[in-house]
Amino acid sequence: MTDAAHSPDPVGPIEPLGPLARHVRRSLNGDHPGESGTMLPPFIDHHVHLQLADAAPAVARGIAAVVDLGADPGAIAAIARADGLPHVRYAGAFLTARGGYPSGRPWAPAGSVRELDPVGGDADDLRERRHRALSGPIEAAVDEQRRFGASVVKVALNAVAGPALDRATLDAIVVAAHAAGLPVAVHAEGAGMAQLAIDAGADVLVHAPFSERLDDDVVARAAAAGQAWISTLAIHVRDEASVAETAIDNVRRFHAAGGRVVYGTDAGNGELEPGVNPVEVAALVQAGLAASDVIAALADPWPDVAPGWADAGVATFLPDPDAVARWLATARLVPTEELELR
Repeated sequence: MTDAAHSPDPVGPIEPLGPLARHVRRSLNGDHPGESGTMLPPFIDHHVHLQLADAAPAVARGIAAVVDLGADPGAIAAIARADGLPHVRYAGAFLTARGGYPSGRPWAPAGSVRELDPVGGDADDLRERRHRALSGPIEAAVDEQRRFGASVVKVALNAVAGPALDRATLDAIVVAAHAAGLPVAVHAEGAGMAQLAIDAGADVLVHAPFSERLDDDVVARAAAAGQAWISTLAIHVRDEASVAETAIDNVRRFHAAGGRVVYGTDAGNGELEPGVNPVEVAALVQAGLAASDVIAALADPWPDVAPGWADAGVATFLPDPDAVARWLATARLVPTEELELR
């Protein structure tokens, strides 16, 4: 960090870290009296699976809120109602093609997959469905997630691991979800799947595209449409270097085009360091995100518009900074009232 990170300004932002950062010191009445450092908003892991991973270690290491992207709707609704941290938003079940990913996977919890048949028809049929709010299996599947309290609809679009939804069916899901006021988040895997999700107007890709290098014009269209990409780069760094390079390159160009990159780890997918993952952060830095961009990705309120859902009287505290990736991994949650601007 440059000396600007230690600006004497008692109330202004710490410039290299962006407008979300503030100089603070710990209260003299707390467990760490007078310790100086940086206050940031609560951090969110935007891609987890709480039926597969215990959230407590992540909370102990700086994560205040999570977005569960695939679970049995009833089970995740019960988990989200529990008191304490992390605060939870969730998608409910994976919507997928008949026989498609992740149906049949031993790791997929019972009740976490809804298989859908193709809708058939053409663009005129879709327009009629939109204008007349025709009900069918697609609408029923989306409404089920909404009734269980979902904040987002998760779609699995994986051409590598089985049948994938066609464009007409994906379009119908997007129409039904948007009519219900819910964004659509897509797991896109396999040749052409990320572009299919982009062309269909999906709001979010739950993994930065990793199956192939996207053409620049496709990346630019995704950014211009306001699509967000959840990073999940550490799983590729862990598993396969060439896939990680492809994903990081796609993120680099998406970010340079003004795309919205959101922090997420896919916690529950094998062994990952809990909390703010330094490998994930380092990969984001490698993709061209400045420290302020990484912090914005960690604090992004998606799938909500306002950040309040992740707050509830806590803030992120970090001792005075060192190297960005390892420094952010020292994040801890503290009561907001314990921190004083300095």
